[in-house]
Amino acid sequence: MNINAILVPVDGSAPSLRAVEFAIQAVRGRDDIVLHVLAVQAPIISGNVKRFISADVIDDYYQDEGRQALQAATALLDAAGVTYQAHVQVGPIAETIHRFAGEQGCGLIAMGTRGLGSVAGLLMGSIATKVLSLVDVPVTLVK
Repeated sequence: MNINAILVPVDGSAPSLRAVEFAIQAVRGRDDIVLHVLAVQAPIISGNVKRFISADVIDDYYQDEGRQALQAATALLDAAGVTYQAHVQVGPIAETIHRFAGEQGCGLIAMGTRGLGSVAGLLMGSIATKVLSLVDVPVTLVK
């Protein structure tokens, strides 16, 4: 299997950080693999919010939340001395992970089995399950 890029979606949860640790081991000493760390922010659904708050303020909010979700992961990566690219995207979480993996040519997705989502996180990662059903590349689930 030829893997040129690995995607690790993170949300700050312990399982997502363990997926980062898995990815660190996978890319350590491998300059030929690009490591992408992605925080996906679900869009604000209420139209009322958008009527009273500007698009710039909402975008700033998404970026701030995304950077916060990436913070622990990037700290692990920096401490390990691993080269990576950090990204924040907005959209439906599983679909955005799928789209991003395709756009970046990721040959592997490593993700936690459960995230910080409210009801969605109660089931064996409904996000992880949905990603599995969408992608055509190997997915490593980390408990």
